[in-house]
Amino acid sequence: MDLYEYQARDLFRKHGVPVLGGGTATTPEQAQAVAEDMFAHGSSLVVVKAQVKTGGRGKAGGVKLARSADEARAAAEKILGMDIKGHAVRTVLIAEGADIASEFYFSILLDRAERRYLAMCSKEGGMEIETLAKERPEALARVAIDPLVGVNADVAAQIVEAAGFEPGPVATGVASAIIQLWEVFSEEDATLVEVNPLVATPEDTVLAVDGKVSLDDNSRFRHPEHTDLKDTSEADPLETRAKEAGLNYVRLEGEVGVLGNGAGLVMSTLDVVAGAGERHGGMRPANFLDLGGGSSAEVMATGLEVVASDPQVRAILVNVFGGITSCDTVANGIVTAVGALEDFDKPIVVRLDGNNAALGRQILADADIDGVTVVPTMEGAADVVTEIAEKLGA
Repeated sequence: MDLYEYQARDLFRKHGVPVLGGGTATTPEQAQAVAEDMFAHGSSLVVVKAQVKTGGRGKAGGVKLARSADEARAAAEKILGMDIKGHAVRTVLIAEGADIASEFYFSILLDRAERRYLAMCSKEGGMEIETLAKERPEALARVAIDPLVGVNADVAAQIVEAAGFEPGPVATGVASAIIQLWEVFSEEDATLVEVNPLVATPEDTVLAVDGKVSLDDNSRFRHPEHTDLKDTSEADPLETRAKEAGLNYVRLEGEVGVLGNGAGLVMSTLDVVAGAGERHGGMRPANFLDLGGGSSAEVMATGLEVVASDPQVRAILVNVFGGITSCDTVANGIVTAVGALEDFDKPIVVRLDGNNAALGRQILADADIDGVTVVPTMEGAADVVTEIAEKLGA
């Protein structure tokens, strides 16, 4: 789960990472009120920042300075509602401004390939780290972190030295911040903690003025408080419905709904449908839906309901290789779903193979459901369903 900047800042503060004050707003009036309070308590400058889970906010005009509450309101009016790389801005962070002398970069992440953690640090922050890593890789220190040791004072000093910081108060401040950021990473079960930029003021005070945190969804049982961090405003309702039912569903941009049992089979089905679609008007898969290895008739019915509810879907392909889930179970699920859904009008092409495949085909034949076609092979089924989808769009 990726967090918004203001959520990351709250976690930083919780673990002692030095951050600036501020507040969030969803309307220009709220932004003005937050800014008024900050100016009343001594701030001379605030920064109005779009809260979106993507980079490039500054270049898109999503970060603006304000020296009065009225300017903060005007900035919020321009930023709220913006589209930044496909993300609508619904919230802004009004953050206290800082007098910045130097900008740095620090991150710690899960390095899956090496089965360890990786810390990255640079004296050149404030720019896109991908650009720095490509153009000047020597300016980005990479230090492997032993999961059994973590980041203690010695490891933090090693990271700071590798990044080229000269001994002094700034290096000490950066090392201290790194230790606290490791605490965020480890205690919150994160897969990424990034600060860009980590800054030093003219008085050599080190501050985290931005933050990015990704939390490991597998650790949610240890962190019930993380539930409050989840943003449902941008969640696809179909993906939410599928998740609530325990289904692995991802919505795509196509016309052919796809259901299968097992991620590998579903991925293969997407490829076969895409290939067949090239012969039939460019029809594409509309989703990925894995029913799971031991799905019941009820799960099959729910999956079919989710896929059929997508208005972009013209026709549906059910591709199942019976194993733990027998093909007669799948067939009964199809019969149940079509019978339970009112005004169900999406053609269904079914390919069944494996455990009880003959029985499953017989159940569908006996049900004699209008619009359900059984095809013996995956390639043949993909060809039939994309042809149907093409004709329905004509």
